[in-house]
Amino acid sequence: MPATGYIQVRAYTSTAQFPLEDVAITVTATDGTAIAMRLTDRNGLISPIEIPVPDRSESLQPNPSERPFAVVNLYARVRGYEQIEAENLQVFAGTTTYQNLEMIPLSELPNAWDQRVVFDTPPQNL
Repeated sequence: MPATGYIQVRAYTSTAQFPLEDVAITVTATDGTAIAMRLTDRNGLISPIEIPVPDRSESLQPNPSERPFAVVNLYARVRGYEQIEAENLQVFAGTTTYQNLEMIPLSELPNAWDQRVVFDTPPQNL
């Protein structure tokens, strides 16, 4: 039986973690199908995104026959900052996956106007 998990994003800049407003967040399935798009608010947050996931009971036994979580990709873009891609994020039933995004100003990377950072999350060892 399908269940629901959530993904929440917090975008900020610098190690002082100043929130960034209007960061375009796109969450997709691994095949590229768009699930949701949001803009961060003045606190650098989006409203949680619901993700259809396998039922929680699938994650309660060792070596499950089916992967007990959904896998999504996340893209973050805002003018003047490096682009971020977070791949293979895992979302479990009844929980919220939190993704912090430290956006780096392009002024700190003058030769990298089209550079992007890709973070790949390895699968859980269940």
